[in-house]
Amino acid sequence: MLFKRKGWLKKEFDEQLLTTFINVKNDWLKQTNLIEKSVDPSDEVLLSVKVAKAKYLYLLKEAKKRNISIGKI
Repeated sequence: MLFKRKGWLKKEFDEQLLTTFINVKNDWLKQTNLIEKSVDPSDEVLLSVKVAKAKYLYLLKEAKKRNISIGKI
C-alpha cells in the first residue's frame, strides 16, 4: 500500500514538473525572440534571459533524471 501512494505522488509531481517545464520553456523562447528583434537590449533584459535559460536547463536535467517525456504523461 505504501508503494502505491509513492507511485501516485511521483506521477503527480512529474505532471507538475512537466507543466512548469513547458511554461519556463515558453517564457525563455519569448524573451529570446524579443532580444533578437530589439536593436539595443538593456542589461536587465539580457540578465533575465540568462536566468530563464538557467531555469530551463535545470528543469530539463531534472526531467531527464526522472525519465519524463511529454508522451508519458
